Amino acid sequence: MGHHGWQGNPPRTEVEARHRIIAATMSCVDRFGPVKTTLSDVAAELGVTRQTVYRYYPSLAELLGAVAQAGLEDFVARMQTHLATTSTPAEAAVESVVFAVQAIPHEPYIGLLFQAGETDIFSRGVTSSMALTMGADILRRVPVDWSEIGVGEAELEGLAEILMRLFVSFLQYPSDPPRSDDDLRALVGRWLGPALQP
Repeated sequence: MGHHGWQGNPPRTEVEARHRIIAATMSCVDRFGPVKTTLSDVAAELGVTRQTVYRYYPSLAELLGAVAQAGLEDFVARMQTHLATTSTPAEAAVESVVFAVQAIPHEPYIGLLFQAGETDIFSRGVTSSMALTMGADILRRVPVDWSEIGVGEAELEGLAEILMRLFVSFLQYPSDPPRSDDDLRALVGRWLGPALQP
């Protein structure tokens, strides 16, 4: 679009274009909320046509997934800080579920995976190899000895998948009345804890 698009400042590379599209989408999510944000909003924010956005992100679902991914870094860092205080594998597993259930609804960008109209974004994302690798990396950095309960290095992705599926269930189908963090901790600990004992 030359100087008529991108507010007169076109990106020099595809990476820069994608970065600017994600930043514009975050601004729209902040302004309109995740459900009401559209590709038209993002295009207007950038000063481009919808077709330009489609060139980099073929669907709103893919764009929202990219925005959610961009928001993961801070979330992962805070989860690791929280889990650093745990002392046993069972405690680390329980706390990862409680932390995710408590934090994710308040995450403006990760929450897109849950709040967007196309719910398949989340179900695909949580079981992707990238998500499981990330989950295993988080567990790997927790200062507990997973081998003491018979969980080897190659099995951490399996444990990460179970924990992710568990917190997804709590988020998609919350208790009525809602459970406090301590009640959720007790419930998950009662049924998950025995499986993670030495």
